[in-house]
Amino acid sequence: MAEIERPTFYYHFKDKYDLVAWIFLNDAYDTDIISAESAARGMAKMRQEFIFYKRAYDDVSQNALWQYMLEYFVKRYELIAKEKLNTEILDTQLKYSIRLYCYGCVGITKEWLLRDNTISAETVVKMMFESMPDVMRLVYFAKE
Repeated sequence: MAEIERPTFYYHFKDKYDLVAWIFLNDAYDTDIISAESAARGMAKMRQEFIFYKRAYDDVSQNALWQYMLEYFVKRYELIAKEKLNTEILDTQLKYSIRLYCYGCVGITKEWLLRDNTISAETVVKMMFESMPDVMRLVYFAKE
């Protein structure tokens, strides 16, 4: 970590978990989650920063990285769905499908990053998109 004074660190971050979340969110913000190409670039970047993500995933405390990732992606997918459907309220089935899909994708991302050195980021993202529930696929990829 950079040589900074403790008060300076805590001025910007609540704790080290807040910093880890900020690093992830800073990278994730640039990813278009409904573009396979953009999502694959984001995952490839995670693989390039393997040491950071391995250490972050190894932490199973109450502020674990996967929890930040899950909530981030659920919120992103819900926001995009609300925009595409022009509504403020999503139906229960769509919200459930988004959450289930995000749980699966976050879990698969962790497994892929930590255990799989053979499958490309593009292939993993393709399989994720192909596994998306129909109720979500209709919202995100319907012809406009």
